[in-house]
Amino acid sequence: MQMTLAPTQSSMDEETWELRLYVAGQTVKSVTALANLKKYCEEHLSGRYRLEVIDLLQHPQLAEGDQILAIPTLVRKVPSPIRKIIGDLSNQERVLVGLDIRSGLHK
Repeated sequence: MQMTLAPTQSSMDEETWELRLYVAGQTVKSVTALANLKKYCEEHLSGRYRLEVIDLLQHPQLAEGDQILAIPTLVRKVPSPIRKIIGDLSNQERVLVGLDIRSGLHK
């Protein structure tokens, strides 16, 4: 499964967040991580994010580029600096703080 979700609306004055979620098939943790991430993005980055889901069972070679050692792993590519969170992303506060989304909440 390799899937990209583009923002539904864009704003020229706000940076588009680029996120990658590395998963391994349709495991419970992978499915939960994707559902949680979509929810957080729609709540806090609506229209300002691009999400790429990479299934390492189908594309194992892609793990090397972002140095993925565990799954699921979320990688924030943009804005800089790169940040990573490992796990099913069920702790919303940890995800928002880890990605530094709180500082980008100017709606």
